[in-house]
Amino acid sequence: MCCSSFYNARKEKLVHRMKENVYKVGEQFPTEKELCKEFDVSRTTVRLALSQLVQEGYLIRQRGKGSFVAEPKVNQILSYTENKFGQQLKAQGIKGKIELKNLEVIPANGTEKEKLKLNENDPIQKIKRIRLANNETTQYEISYVPWNIAPGLTKEQLETSLYSTLKEQHNVSIYKTTEMIEVVLADNDIGHYLNCQTGQPCFYIETIAEDKDGKIIEFSKSYFRGDKTNFRIEREYH
Repeated sequence: MCCSSFYNARKEKLVHRMKENVYKVGEQFPTEKELCKEFDVSRTTVRLALSQLVQEGYLIRQRGKGSFVAEPKVNQILSYTENKFGQQLKAQGIKGKIELKNLEVIPANGTEKEKLKLNENDPIQKIKRIRLANNETTQYEISYVPWNIAPGLTKEQLETSLYSTLKEQHNVSIYKTTEMIEVVLADNDIGHYLNCQTGQPCFYIETIAEDKDGKIIEFSKSYFRGDKTNFRIEREYH
């Protein structure tokens, strides 16, 4: 067996143990010495396996303390980050929740005016929300919706799917979204809402939502904790 296959086999065995709760979330993981003895392998092989487990998000290393079993990451299909949020979490056995943090009406100017294709000072609703998975914040979202699209959005409406609310209560259907994703470092505002340290890497997704006539319905900026979330991209070919 080649070296790569050799350590991968050990790594997959350790992953299986974590999934079966032999090693529970938050518990300290066996040391390199203990794993070397159990599997009768070199320390190099063990280090390769552990490094891969850290990279894949199964373990967290703490300097001077060792490795610990990490919380499973929330897996989201990138094509459905808005209206499938609850369904995706439910499929993973995770309880999802949306909390409204702030709602205000502001005049359109700068970036928001440009993205929404509005006139200067047109009223828009600025919506700050967080999304939680098993009561832990994984996403911080700032949405901008023109007032004339859905006037007077309420807290009750915004603590469910925004797109469902627009469709069911305002007869506005999202036909297309354009999303841009990159990695950013959390500033004070992002760190506050995501409950993470300033400077921590986060996924950032900027979304433009349109109706079938090309009218801009929403512009949003979403931040996801990099240590709590990963994304899967699905493509269909016909």
